[in-house]
Amino acid sequence: MKAETRPKEVELMLKGYGLTTAQIFYRMPDYRNVLNTFIWQEYDLAPDYPELFRFIEFWQEKIEGPLHSVVFTHRKLIAPGEWQNVVGEFHLH
Repeated sequence: MKAETRPKEVELMLKGYGLTTAQIFYRMPDYRNVLNTFIWQEYDLAPDYPELFRFIEFWQEKIEGPLHSVVFTHRKLIAPGEWQNVVGEFHLH
């Protein structure tokens, strides 16, 4: 049995992914005048944000609470030029 593996966070960051955080405002199914919030966070690729839009499509298809609005931010935590492979290390007393 082969387990499905997800890329590690560092691997994603080195490929240009950044951390996307979305605050989703939605209406309560039974009380349409009441807004509630949901926080979603995932590593995603700007400027197309495929993971965010995949989640929004999932929400619209499977969740009863209709969306009101989505506010999001995206931050690259590391860039490929900022990472350096260290081959050795020195130990001092």
